[in-house]
Amino acid sequence: MLVGVCQVELFIPSAQSLKDKRRILQSLLRRLQNRFNASVAEVDFLDLWQRSRIGMAVVGRDQASAHQVLTRMVELIEQEWEVEVVEVQMEMF
Repeated sequence: MLVGVCQVELFIPSAQSLKDKRRILQSLLRRLQNRFNASVAEVDFLDLWQRSRIGMAVVGRDQASAHQVLTRMVELIEQEWEVEVVEVQMEMF
């Protein structure tokens, strides 16, 4: 068993307030959780309205399967028109 963890830093140019940011992130996090059955949460920049860092975790049989799921999750985030991916960090444990 292997645990894959990914942190994704986001820029949210369309957010004009914390309320806008929360609306955008809640929709994105819900889609990620439902589609990939993964743990997903905002983990940093909670009080900044155009920046966020989300953390994602998956459990897999091996490194390749966990990496594949995390990569597909990042690809889904990159397709989201309301956010821009600034940085991605992946680790396997």
